[in-house]
Amino acid sequence: MNSFRHLHQPTGRIIAMDQREYLFFGGTAYLGFLVNPEYQLLVKEGIQLYGLNNGTSRSNNVQLGIYDEAEAVLAARFGYADTALFSSGYLAAQATVKSLALNGKIYYAPNSHPALWIADKPNVLAEDFSEWITSVVKEINDSSEENFVIIANAIDNLKPELYDFSPLKNIKHSKKVILILDDSHGLGVVNKDSISANILALSACTHIDVVVVASLAKGLGTDAGLVLGDKEVIAKIKQCPIFMGASPSSPAFIYALVKSQAIYNEAFDKLQQNIRLLSSYLKPSWGINHVSDFPVFTSINSNLYRHLYQNDILISSFPYPLPTSALLNRIVISALHSENDIQKLTEVLQSHV
Repeated sequence: MNSFRHLHQPTGRIIAMDQREYLFFGGTAYLGFLVNPEYQLLVKEGIQLYGLNNGTSRSNNVQLGIYDEAEAVLAARFGYADTALFSSGYLAAQATVKSLALNGKIYYAPNSHPALWIADKPNVLAEDFSEWITSVVKEINDSSEENFVIIANAIDNLKPELYDFSPLKNIKHSKKVILILDDSHGLGVVNKDSISANILALSACTHIDVVVVASLAKGLGTDAGLVLGDKEVIAKIKQCPIFMGASPSSPAFIYALVKSQAIYNEAFDKLQQNIRLLSSYLKPSWGINHVSDFPVFTSINSNLYRHLYQNDILISSFPYPLPTSALLNRIVISALHSENDIQKLTEVLQSHV
């Protein structure tokens, strides 16, 4: 089989290799912005306005206005008091964790992304999420300490699994909790202009502050990271040396992000339509795992990648969770796919059963 590790083309709907075209159902460009002509035009407008990049830190005395404007727009868009923009999701996560880690005893959820780690892989109370969150609530309630920091992915994008954080509402009101959620794969993808995790049950919990970090390079197609939270938390994060000293993202891309609401709305609706279409075709006997409204469909069938490849369909396939584990095949739907694309995928999947 061909190696696709040295491509010189966008990883959009079609990948061409050796005079052969493959339908691509992989990657993380869920909304398809990387090859969206309208979005590319906005980036070009941004380049004309601001140039290619901005190599000065956010603490410099000479600043471009697009960053403050974007932070205000994104905070309002996702329903938070304030926002901090970084050049990557990794830096956003590191700045957040390092700024807030001293606020109390830390509890890491299983499978938290390495960007959230302070140092080495953290210990967890349990590997199963449901068991873990029950244990966390009990430990916090039984503890003599008053301040805690809980760090978790908002969604498992590999399995996939939507996590339920509602048990945290059972934490005693005498405890002060900061909940840091990494929603890099779910922000604006699972729910329109919102995070993927259902935290409505926590809305009345004044003792729990929710802080969201995310890479925007996934669904939202922007090489940047952001932190969403209340004004006090964001002000603290903006005092972090990572924020103060690092160069921000390209202003042209931030401009496109701010101006692309209509493009986003159309892409989001198309993505959700495609997810529903594939979901309607699937049968339990096919061994495909998926969750509502998320565009990732997985299988541990070791022969699936080869079968799809032989039928001109390319997906992501890698060992998970360990290098010695069985291959996890990751089928990703995007807003770029047509109804015919999904029908072909379905036919090929069915022929493999």
